Amino acid sequence: MQFADFWYIVALSEQLRPNTVLARTVLGEWLAIFRGEDGQPVALRDRCLHRSSRLSAGKVCQGALQCPYHGWVYDRSGKVIAVPAEGEDFKPSQQRQAKRYATKEQDGYIYVRLADTPSEEFAPFSMPYYGKPGWETVRVINRFANNVTNCAENFIDIPHTAFVHPGVFRNSRQQKLEMTVERENGAVLVEYRNETSNLGWYSRFLNRGGAEIKHSDRFYMPNITSVEYQMRRDAFGGFHQRHLFITSQSIPETDNSTLVYTDVTYNYGIWNQLARPFVWWTAQHIIRQDIEILGIQGEAIAKYGTQFSNTPADTIHVFVESIRAAISRGEDPRLLPNHSVKVTFWV
Repeated sequence: MQFADFWYIVALSEQLRPNTVLARTVLGEWLAIFRGEDGQPVALRDRCLHRSSRLSAGKVCQGALQCPYHGWVYDRSGKVIAVPAEGEDFKPSQQRQAKRYATKEQDGYIYVRLADTPSEEFAPFSMPYYGKPGWETVRVINRFANNVTNCAENFIDIPHTAFVHPGVFRNSRQQKLEMTVERENGAVLVEYRNETSNLGWYSRFLNRGGAEIKHSDRFYMPNITSVEYQMRRDAFGGFHQRHLFITSQSIPETDNSTLVYTDVTYNYGIWNQLARPFVWWTAQHIIRQDIEILGIQGEAIAKYGTQFSNTPADTIHVFVESIRAAISRGEDPRLLPNHSVKVTFWV
């Protein structure tokens, strides 16, 4: 198993308009993304075969991509279909074939898979409740100066929130919490207990009635985190529904640059539409704080490496790291032994 076997987001569907070409980087590979004449997304290596110009600086003409340097034209398969300098003498050649990568469009995202061999084993991750009646999704995109592993761990880490996001998303209260952390089938599942408050501004959105919270975090190989909050009963015993997912896909551009696509998907009843500005602003504010702290961490790692000193609360991170390390070795992390740990920690 390799990281190239998986699907990675390269754009929002709405970003890839007809006659538009986008430059993207995934796992160090430069990509030129555009829509072919049939409207389907196309991903070619961002390099012209002729004089190595970047195709992403070119233009799309009737579903084909023209290099900006000497005008060579590539169709959706990557085949060169025109060379202006050859005029009427031009003849298609199998040797003139740009590298093309598999693409899919799902849940409002464009995905690319870099592996050469076709595979139906993996599919793009299905974003929770995206487009479903009664649910709203706020979508944000941010770049982090750190790697995928550290980004993913940050997104499902509770202890840092009291110090990086004080007042906005938790304060340091030394509140005793419990969690069960399970590693199984290439995924990590965390279930929390005794969490009823200390959510900062989000308390107004999630749990104004002070109900007990059902909170779980998940990591799916190789790069996806999903945080779920659910409240079912308010302080007066009346039934209501408050349901929130924060799902992030961390796209590895380079070893120290990760582009993160985050969906905040929620069901807040009649307040769904009115809550959108608050949800967007709060999510982006929290993420900006994470960008800063992960940038600081990335600088220290670049100088001193990743000799971490773990606490029991870091069991989540240890499991995530074991999964990503297995893929780095070319192994299937689904073959790692199942492991479940109960942990007590304080926030």
